[in-house]
Amino acid sequence: MTTQWNEREGVFLEEDVMEERIQKIMNFIRDDVYTPMRSSDMAVLLQVPVTEQEQFENIIQDLIKAGKLVLTKKGKLMEPEALNMGSGTFVGNAKGFGFVVTEDKAESDIFIPAGLTNGAMHKDKVLFKKTAQQRGNRPEGEIVSIIERGLNGIVGTLELEKGFGFVVPDNKKIGKDIFISRENCKGAVNGHKVVVKITKPPTESRNPEGKIIEILGHVNDPGVDILSIIREYELPIDFPHDVYAEVEQIEDVVTAEDIKGRTDLRDVTMVTIDGDDAKDLDDAVSLTKLENGHFKLGVHIADVSHYVAPHSALDTEAYKRGTSTYLVDRVIPMLPHKLSNDVCSLNPSIDRLTLSCIMEIDAQGTVVAHEICESVINIDRRMSYDVVNDLLINEQSEYKKEYGALLDMFSHMQELCKILRDKRIKRGAIEFDFVEAKIILDAEGNPIDIKAYERNIANSIIEEFMLVSNETVAEQFFWLDIPFLYRSHEEPDSEKMIKLGEFIHNFGYSFKGSATHPKSIQKLLANFESTPQEIIIDRIVLRSLKQARYTDTNDGHFGLAAKYYCHFTSPIRRYPDLQIHRIIKAYLHNGITDKKSKSLAKHLPEVAAHCSRRERVSEEAERETDSLKKVQYMKDKVSNTFDGIISSVTRWGLYVELPNTVEGMVSVSAMDDDYYIFDEKNMLYVGERTKKMYRLGDKVKVLLTRANVLERTLDFEFVE
Repeated sequence: MTTQWNEREGVFLEEDVMEERIQKIMNFIRDDVYTPMRSSDMAVLLQVPVTEQEQFENIIQDLIKAGKLVLTKKGKLMEPEALNMGSGTFVGNAKGFGFVVTEDKAESDIFIPAGLTNGAMHKDKVLFKKTAQQRGNRPEGEIVSIIERGLNGIVGTLELEKGFGFVVPDNKKIGKDIFISRENCKGAVNGHKVVVKITKPPTESRNPEGKIIEILGHVNDPGVDILSIIREYELPIDFPHDVYAEVEQIEDVVTAEDIKGRTDLRDVTMVTIDGDDAKDLDDAVSLTKLENGHFKLGVHIADVSHYVAPHSALDTEAYKRGTSTYLVDRVIPMLPHKLSNDVCSLNPSIDRLTLSCIMEIDAQGTVVAHEICESVINIDRRMSYDVVNDLLINEQSEYKKEYGALLDMFSHMQELCKILRDKRIKRGAIEFDFVEAKIILDAEGNPIDIKAYERNIANSIIEEFMLVSNETVAEQFFWLDIPFLYRSHEEPDSEKMIKLGEFIHNFGYSFKGSATHPKSIQKLLANFESTPQEIIIDRIVLRSLKQARYTDTNDGHFGLAAKYYCHFTSPIRRYPDLQIHRIIKAYLHNGITDKKSKSLAKHLPEVAAHCSRRERVSEEAERETDSLKKVQYMKDKVSNTFDGIISSVTRWGLYVELPNTVEGMVSVSAMDDDYYIFDEKNMLYVGERTKKMYRLGDKVKVLLTRANVLERTLDFEFVE
């Protein structure tokens, strides 16, 4: 089994050489004749030069930290799988137990009982060992060691005693309050929101210990609530100095040199259509109807890649963030405002650099020809959804005088929108009719109203145009056989679809055809359209589907019933779009060389995985701020009654959603007029004596008994 370490001399390890050596170590260990050995013995067998043995040991330690290798009690190296072990991320629970989520998508989460967490805390990367036990469909295990602590700081509220204090974490998955000695309080007082660094991990019998590293402000101070969530999710607010230094060097105006070689579209009539308060305008549209009855649709996207060079400070920070995050009271942008709101934003009457996808679409919605090019544009008008909608549906629109010259174009847009949407629906695309909430805040950040966000034809126009351009770009680069980033939505698990089928059977429905075909789900949702259960069925179906994610392989988009799909249209706020623009431009300029292709193939999987992770963090933070403000809004409405609908049925109670999208829980203990039996299969509670039923989708009247802002929960009781 003797093998040569590396034929290259010298001690400087380039990235590709490092990967080559890691692979050599792993191949050596995976050899059928390998027997566990110490790293020093392995270095001898691999013929590692003396000058490189320190680096060899560093690689071994990195592999151990990454959970790729484990060190036995005798100091010998093995793969975790050989010891029935694995690595993953620990997800805690307030009751002390938890789960390990592994990188292997095919493997179920590992259940970790409360006594076997070995000091692991929420988000820690851990090494676990499976036991012979099983918890439902999940394997059971125990934490062997902590590979890496997941949280740099924990946000919570300080509660001081006489000589010490405890920080109660905002995130209940942390499980235990954190002990803070008086000398580690940093001057914080009772009720302060703080960030804590763990100095001593918990045991089964002892709370974790920590020290306060940042005081965010008192729990009642304006803005501290949102700041606490920002810190909890480790969202970066400020940009590093080197990023600002690079931004300062960027020209505010488009120069003749910038335009050279681009398709000049400045004479083409085009508009942006966005919300009234949007500032990062990254897409514009143009449309003409051709003599043959076809449509010439142009989707023009801000050329962010012209300003953000690969591996620059700007690029590094944009990659780290992965996406812009839209919180209830602010935007945390992926790029500094000079770029996102100014230089790259497609503001009217100013020359702007773009990447354009210009498509010829026939009367059936088929793209019969297209071109992708670097371009320069000059927007005629900045339009809002509401104004375009009013122009299209209101014969007496007050905006006709100002925008009359654009009315024909908007009418053609509406016509093409319908054609594209009908085509999508015909092929099986799934559409959910969720009510989105718009939370209105006063100057101090207090919620004063919650309104339903109303979609209209103008929203649909932009949505359909973005979808068709994303599909067109993805299809072209798939057939070019070039490494690319796709937006994939895989087929749902058959087991979840079986459970969904059993559930909808209670409503007298069943799947027509295969449950794992989008058209079957589309037909199911159509059965519940305009019924009281529509919102609930939509939500249950959505939970049964997988989450969309970024991939370097074209896995199709189940929800859109699309064979090819990517994100091309928002490089100001999504890093994958920026990456795609770079690939497109490299192809347009010189073609993709073998060297470039190999580099992309090597790096795109990690880009896809990282951007998917960052998207999840951003979504969770957005939901958390919405939940917080909804509870704050309801706080002065305790003792009021509301009409609602049962939105979820669980072992510990029923969740009720109000028309304004606010959701609270009726706990089992509050249902004291009878003893209620939980029927998990049919998602209902039934009274043992009265036979009264509470089912998913039932309309109910509830009394608000408690609004807990710290826990972001609402408690309801049923009212007859």
